[in-house]
Amino acid sequence: MDSHGVSTFFFAFFFIFSFSISALPQNPFPNNTGISSNSVLVALLDSHYTELAELVEKALLLQTLEEAVGKHNITIFAPRNEALERLLDPDFKRFLLEPGNLKSLQTLLMFHIIPNRVRSSDWPSHKSKPTKHTTLCNDRLHLISKPSGEKIVDSAQLVRPDDVIRPDGVIHGIERLLIPQSVQEDFNRRRNLRSISAVLPEAAPVVDPRTHRLKKPAAPVPVGAPPVLPVYDAMAPGPSLAPAPAPGPGGARHHFDGESQVKDFIQTLLHYGGYNEMADILVNLTSLATEMGRLVSEGYVLTVLAPNDEAMAKLTTDQLSEPGAPEQIIYYHIIPEYQTEESMYNSVRRFGKIKYDTLRLPQKVVAEEADGSVKFGSGDGSAYLFDPDIYTDGRISVQGIDGVLFPEEEKESVRKATGAVKVVSQARRGKLMEVACRMLGPFGQNSQLCQ
Repeated sequence: MDSHGVSTFFFAFFFIFSFSISALPQNPFPNNTGISSNSVLVALLDSHYTELAELVEKALLLQTLEEAVGKHNITIFAPRNEALERLLDPDFKRFLLEPGNLKSLQTLLMFHIIPNRVRSSDWPSHKSKPTKHTTLCNDRLHLISKPSGEKIVDSAQLVRPDDVIRPDGVIHGIERLLIPQSVQEDFNRRRNLRSISAVLPEAAPVVDPRTHRLKKPAAPVPVGAPPVLPVYDAMAPGPSLAPAPAPGPGGARHHFDGESQVKDFIQTLLHYGGYNEMADILVNLTSLATEMGRLVSEGYVLTVLAPNDEAMAKLTTDQLSEPGAPEQIIYYHIIPEYQTEESMYNSVRRFGKIKYDTLRLPQKVVAEEADGSVKFGSGDGSAYLFDPDIYTDGRISVQGIDGVLFPEEEKESVRKATGAVKVVSQARRGKLMEVACRMLGPFGQNSQLCQ
């Protein structure tokens, strides 16, 4: 080949190579619909909102967001990293990252994105009504302005308005994660009904509806495994609770020494001070301490909301001397879950209001955030978490509160009963002693013990 042929060959090769390179897609996004390096999506991935960007990638949402940007501008409300790293409940974060909950994660993230451009100057004034915007998950966000000048989106404050501005969208920094109602309900359902299946699994325990006992002996359960039966079926008969005692996962071979643990927490209450009335009711006035010990021995976990002595002093003797009344009151203060101050506070901060099941079936106790603490109940019958984590051993949690809780339908009668009581400042003998003296009648009134 002569020199002319060689030069012609190299020219043709260079032309074909250049054409092939120019034909390669320059867009890092999957379907190449025109996302430029100046896109708000590229800015999000390169921004200081690294935790949010990581969740978007794990949720496989880049293609969906690319299509949204191709159709219209978008507005992204980006929680700061701290809100996703340290302020987010570990159980909820674990739930979001489980492969089976991908749909919930996608819904959560698309709840933070509006398919139109909203600058901070577009916020309604504090004198105007909140504006509603439909998100990419077809839910609605409310934009509100306060008289102080704060701009709010749903329950989160804007901390970095107009943080990133691009031709196809805007990113606003917000203080906390926004949780849509559907994701909250899905998380609560998975948490509370984790062991319930729509189809009865093979070899599942069969309960006799007449006796509430297992028809066949339960199969051996590994140490630390959750109990076979719901806690309500394992409880001894009590007021408003008819089920007979049922065997636990280990039968007579108790995995846990619940009696010792209950004794320890009652001793802790007495040494802590200010909870003598609660300990008195558990040990002397009822058999609840024994029943709690048996439940813990069989693998159940309990959280006790313990009213302090000042709160118990507001109860009348009539209220405690009625048949079954002490059990009814205490059952409403026991949650069949293991909760600490941190877990309850994280829950009410994230969801606003939480309803916890109690051993007084079907009554629930409502908790919400108030004044940087957890408040149970509402109105005059509410109580604050006063002495947190008095006792926490992994099976029993005791949280001190400053009021006695009653279900909603009983609050009016309690208010009338306590309103007529004259409070006298004197050393208390304890509710047990008052009830005993009342039952002794005239003989008790004349005894030195009741003077």
